[in-house]
Amino acid sequence: MIKRFALASLLALAVSGAQAADVYTVDPTHTQVEFTYNHFGFSNITGRFDTVESEFLFDPKDPTQSSVKVTIPMASLSTGVEKLDTHLLSADFFDAAQFPTATFTSTSVTAAGEGQLKVAGDLTLHGVTRPVVLDVSINKIDEHPFAKVPAAGFDARTTVKRSDFGVGGYVPAVSDEVTIEITLESKLAK
Repeated sequence: MIKRFALASLLALAVSGAQAADVYTVDPTHTQVEFTYNHFGFSNITGRFDTVESEFLFDPKDPTQSSVKVTIPMASLSTGVEKLDTHLLSADFFDAAQFPTATFTSTSVTAAGEGQLKVAGDLTLHGVTRPVVLDVSINKIDEHPFAKVPAAGFDARTTVKRSDFGVGGYVPAVSDEVTIEITLESKLAK
C-alpha cells in the first residue's frame, strides 16, 4: 500500500496540470499484455506477460492530462510452451536473470481523434531505454457495474524492433519487429 501511495505521489508531481486527474488502479484480472513476432516466415507466435503492475493518473474529462508507469516482471512471460518460455527468458533473448523487469513511463498524452490517444513514453527492456508511442483506443469510461466506482478501459498497440533493445537473437529469421498489444481495465483507487 505504501508503494502504491508513493507511486501515485510521484506521478502526481510529474504531470503538469494533473490536479483534475485521479489515481486509477489497473485490474490485473482484466488486463493483458501480449506480443507477437514472426517465426521463420511460417507462423506468427503470440506470448503474454501475466503480471502487470501499475497505477496511473487519469482525468476522464481530459485524458491528455493523464500519465502512467507500468512495470512488468519478465518472469511472468507465458507462451504456453514451457521450453520456449525458458529460452525467451534466457540470455539469448530477455536475460531475465540480469534484467528482471520491463517498464514503460509515459512522457505525454495527446488526443488523436474521437476516442483515440497517442501515449508517448520511455520503454525500458533488457536494460535499454527507447522512446515509443502507443496508439490507444478508449474503450469505455463509466461506473463499474459491480464495484460502483468510476472505471476506464483502453486498448493500446505499438510495434518495436527488439534489436533496438539488445534482444536481436536470430534476426532476420525470427522477425525483428514485435507487435505489442495491451488491453487494460482500471478502477478509481479507494
